[in-house]
Amino acid sequence: MAEPIRNKRPETQTAPTPQNTPASNAPISSHAQQPGVASIMEEDLDRAAAASIFAQNPKLVDLIQGRLGSLVGRSSGYIESLSPPIKKRVAGLKGIQKEHSKLEAEFQEEVLQLEKKYFEKFTPLYQKRAAIVNGQAEPTEDEVKAGEEDEEEEEEGEDAAKEESTEPKVDGPGVPEFWLSAMKNQISLAEMITDRDEGALKFLTDIRMEYLDKPGFRLIFEFAENEYFTNKTITKTYFYQNESGYGGDFIYDHAEGDKIDWKAGKDLTVRVEQKKQRNKNTKQTRIVKKTVPTESFFNFFSPPKAPTDDDDDDAASDIEERLELDYQLGEDIKEKLIPRAIDWFTGEALAYEELDEDDFEGEFDEEDDEDDLSEDDQDDEEESEEDDEDGSKPKQEAAECKQS
Repeated sequence: MAEPIRNKRPETQTAPTPQNTPASNAPISSHAQQPGVASIMEEDLDRAAAASIFAQNPKLVDLIQGRLGSLVGRSSGYIESLSPPIKKRVAGLKGIQKEHSKLEAEFQEEVLQLEKKYFEKFTPLYQKRAAIVNGQAEPTEDEVKAGEEDEEEEEEGEDAAKEESTEPKVDGPGVPEFWLSAMKNQISLAEMITDRDEGALKFLTDIRMEYLDKPGFRLIFEFAENEYFTNKTITKTYFYQNESGYGGDFIYDHAEGDKIDWKAGKDLTVRVEQKKQRNKNTKQTRIVKKTVPTESFFNFFSPPKAPTDDDDDDAASDIEERLELDYQLGEDIKEKLIPRAIDWFTGEALAYEELDEDDFEGEFDEEDDEDDLSEDDQDDEEESEEDDEDGSKPKQEAAECKQS
């Protein structure tokens, strides 16, 4: 089965000139890249020495960046120096380009309609897949035969290894842990799944998507009844801006996720920290518990908000990176995981992925399987003393962080 046509254009890289240097950065959904500058081979520049100079002079770096920033969008004066007849021709060329942009927008809209048309044809296949995965139906003999033909080619030469395997066979209705296994093989998603998340993700019965009436799509995660939350479905919706971007591409605007109704003590997006405190006067100790946010796949349903004017440059840059990552994760689920879930379950899809070294580095520095600290674990913690001069009752425990 062929993949749906994507509404993306190949990435291109163009060198800037004083006339076409953009006045502002492209939106995160644009496929434009920052232009690069070729190395000057004649001068044999010592990069290490240059890096050392910049490292020792951060103000110099700020100065250079400031100067470069002031040049963005500034004309070199060449256009202004043109004669009126040539300026008229330039205006005409811009008019022609506008007509081209209109056609590009029409093209992207037709691509979207074509995607929707074939999505309707894919839907019965996805429904049949869900029924088999959840033990509600069995594949036909023709479907099994077609799948076994591929397996026979891959399993040649592996019979000896299989005979030596002593692992117990997993049995039961449907395909247990189908979606969890598929997600753990998809690298961008696997980085988000903690050991604690796996208990809840085992209850995933289906992941599907639907298009909105306007440009955008919704991801739908369906769960069987479980001990973690009461939601039967948890959705996340990606919205696009009303106006198309350069080249007619749809521009990502924002995402919204459902609120998860966690059962008592089962919220996977927070953890409980415990600390011993000793009263300075009475020498009595107590255990203080505090609920703090923690890494979890389920944070995916609480997408980051766009930066505001109150955010400094570093904070805004961090938010922009998180927004771009959040959007890419949604695209990966829509374009990769859902259409080819069985290939991710078996791991075959990994053979077609272009892997970078960064893909093998964990996104999170902290260990994901941190459990709530027990009283014994706290014995080695540094004890904090309260400055309670009059020996009054200890202060109230810190308020718990609640997900909105």
